[in-house]
Amino acid sequence: MADDRVETKVRTSPAGSEGAPARAYDTALLDLDGVVYAGGAAVPHAVEALRLAREGGMRLAYVTNNASRTPQTVAAHLTELGVPAEAAEVVTSAQAVARLIAERLPAGSRVLCVGGAGLRVALAERGLEPVASADDDPAAVVQGYGGPELPWGALAEATLAVNRGLPWFASNTDLTIPSGRGIMPGNGAAVEVVRIGSGGRVEPVVAGKPLPPMHRETILRTGAERPLVVGDRLDTDIEGAFNGGVDSLLVLTGVTDAAGLVAAPPEHRPTFVAADLRGLLVAQPPVTAEPGDGGGFRCGGWRAVAGARALELTGDGGREADPVDALRALCAAAWTAAGEGRCGLALPDGFAALLAAAAAGRG
Repeated sequence: MADDRVETKVRTSPAGSEGAPARAYDTALLDLDGVVYAGGAAVPHAVEALRLAREGGMRLAYVTNNASRTPQTVAAHLTELGVPAEAAEVVTSAQAVARLIAERLPAGSRVLCVGGAGLRVALAERGLEPVASADDDPAAVVQGYGGPELPWGALAEATLAVNRGLPWFASNTDLTIPSGRGIMPGNGAAVEVVRIGSGGRVEPVVAGKPLPPMHRETILRTGAERPLVVGDRLDTDIEGAFNGGVDSLLVLTGVTDAAGLVAAPPEHRPTFVAADLRGLLVAQPPVTAEPGDGGGFRCGGWRAVAGARALELTGDGGREADPVDALRALCAAAWTAAGEGRCGLALPDGFAALLAAAAAGRG
């Protein structure tokens, strides 16, 4: 488990661990995009790292805000990439929002469904009937990611239903979603269309990360007792772990960069930071605070301190020096200086390029 000797009530440093996280936690709750795969290909080292984690006794669960695909489809995709997975190991925001709706409506209720197959199947599994028109006598309306083919008319139907006073739900509100061609509009963008069309008078009930319904769905389906959330996004994966009161591992293979990480407010600060999923397999190095006010923070041969206008970093810079250790030390300096807020200090000159070069070498 995490060694939080440098942490106070507010996390002020990435934690170290005495052993590999895969040995300390019973279940890894893994995000997909930017963690296990990117576009249509597996992230470097992901397949082997997950195989070794599973062989060591860690259970794996794949947790995604993407409501468009069914768990069966996601599991098949993972298996094709070399990560054997069963549908029961996949948890989607469609499942989380379907549970929310089923808890509030009688069995057999019609629900206006704006989204993909994953959302329709999840509703049906909860005994609800998905319909496509506001004139089909729905008892609620739900939006989930429907992909680039989502018709404008479907958003019009949702707007009509919301304007008629029907309860409004959303699987998630991610404004963007990564794709093999670049960043594209996510379900949050479609939710904004309906919000504008309804005059901004109401807000949807949202189930996905980082909100508690998604964490609840994941725990109910996996039975995890000592889960570790593994993700690449601060505002969904890491904040979701924070809201759920569980530890988290941020991997640097996705959207979060060094500047965003050092500036993170408390709810976006991960327990551990690793280059990629191999971080599950090794003890996490501790960050050591120097005694006295204004002292620096050391990790793996690097020393970081919060200067007047920027973060400052010194180290041997030798061949064996790991820039991720430097990032851990920089996080400690920045988070300690920021306390309960955000750190506005700039990264040391050239550090982002150093980290990127190291990542390219690891790949």
